[in-house]
Formats: sequence, C-alpha cells, structure tokens
Amino acid sequence: MSLRLGLALVLAASVAAVLGRPPDGRAADECKGLQTCLPVTGPWVAIPAPTRGGPSTVVWQLRCPLPGYVVAGIDARVSDRAIDVSIRGENGSPVSPGVTTGREVVFSALYTGAAARATAFQPFIGCIPTSGGGGRGETAYRRPAAFAPVKALDRRVVRKRLVSGASVRAIGGCPAGTRLLGTSHAYAFSTETEPGQTLLRAVTVRRTVTGRRVVAVAAVSPTVPQTMRVDLQLHSLCSRGAR
Repeated sequence: MSLRLGLALVLAASVAAVLGRPPDGRAADECKGLQTCLPVTGPWVAIPAPTRGGPSTVVWQLRCPLPGYVVAGIDARVSDRAIDVSIRGENGSPVSPGVTTGREVVFSALYTGAAARATAFQPFIGCIPTSGGGGRGETAYRRPAAFAPVKALDRRVVRKRLVSGASVRAIGGCPAGTRLLGTSHAYAFSTETEPGQTLLRAVTVRRTVTGRRVVAVAAVSPTVPQTMRVDLQLHSLCSRGAR
C-alpha cells in the first residue's frame, strides 16, 4: 500500500467516525464490492403526505466529504415499501464512477402509496478516491446524426441548518443570463431511527419565487429537541444560459 493511499484511508476512517459510524460497520450496502470505500450516511429525508391522491416526491443531494472522491455505490432505506428511490446519472460511457456520478449524487424518492401520510427515506453513498473522470473513446470516426446530450441543467443547492422553535430563511435561484426552470425543497433529520409522524410534520416550509430568485422560510416546532440536527436543502434548476 502506498503512503498516499494509506493516509487517504486513515483520513477516510476519521471522516467516517465524524459522520457517525465506522467504515466497517455499515448499515447498508453502499460499499459492497468496493475494496477502498468511504461510507457516507445521509439523514432521514421527509416525504410530505400526498395531496389529492397524487404521488409525493422529494430530492436530496448527498456528497462525498473529501475532495478527489467520487460516488461509486449507493443504497437507501425507506419507512414504507411504497417508496421508490432512484438517482440521476449523467450521460456518458462507460457507466461508471466519474462519468455517471461525480462527487455528489441527487436522490429522488417517490411515495406511491394511497395513504395520505408523511413518509421518509435515508440515502447512503460509498465514495472512492480517483484521479479524475472515467475514460471514453471511439475506435472509428463517426459523423454524428444529431447533438450528443450535454448537461443542460445546472442544479444549485443551498443548505441551511434549521433551529428548533425558530424560523430560518434560505435564498437560492439562478445567475444572470440563465432561466429558473424549477425549484423544490426538502428537510431531513439526523437520527439513527426512522422518524415518526409527529417529527415528520414538525417542519413547515414556505417557498416563494420572484424571477430567478427563490426564498424559502422554514419553521421548526419547539417540540423538536434542540440536540437533533435538522437540515434544509433548497434546490434551483437553472438553464445553462444561451449558446
């Protein structure tokens, strides 16, 4: 083992300890089949109760805590079997870490059940060190019949820690020269056990959009313990601007 890799593993173990669990004590399979892997446990992300019989969806971004690491494995746990969890994979070949995924990954959770109640999911990622993206090549020249897809969407995420018994303001949006195509928010609880209905309903978020600017005001019920970490993510989907 090289000195550089050994130091990386020691640092990874330290980060894993800070994140709340040792690298060999995984609660999920995000590192299964990976020789060198830093496991990262996400919080329990609330999925609001569906309205008018439709599905309820949230997105949550989870990233590798160390620079130079990319996501190589994922997993999730759900509070209801009617929750479907998927991730966004970027276009490219081969399907692999550094091509399909980067330092962070966006999870989408969709509750498909008929009951009008709040649910939750917990994302996990396994991170591996890399010197860059995956390779790609062609054995012969081809004239493209159309444009190859590019990353036309720019997802901008604002993170805020919420406070029990108080309101917190988060401001997001898109830069000049781009368009705001969509916005969403999600909140999550750092707890080892699945959150109950009282906790899932303890946060209210009001979101307003003005042009390219998004403002979210989140309030946490004072019944939530001060020692419990509650996080808010405000997502803005922006166009890449004129080309």
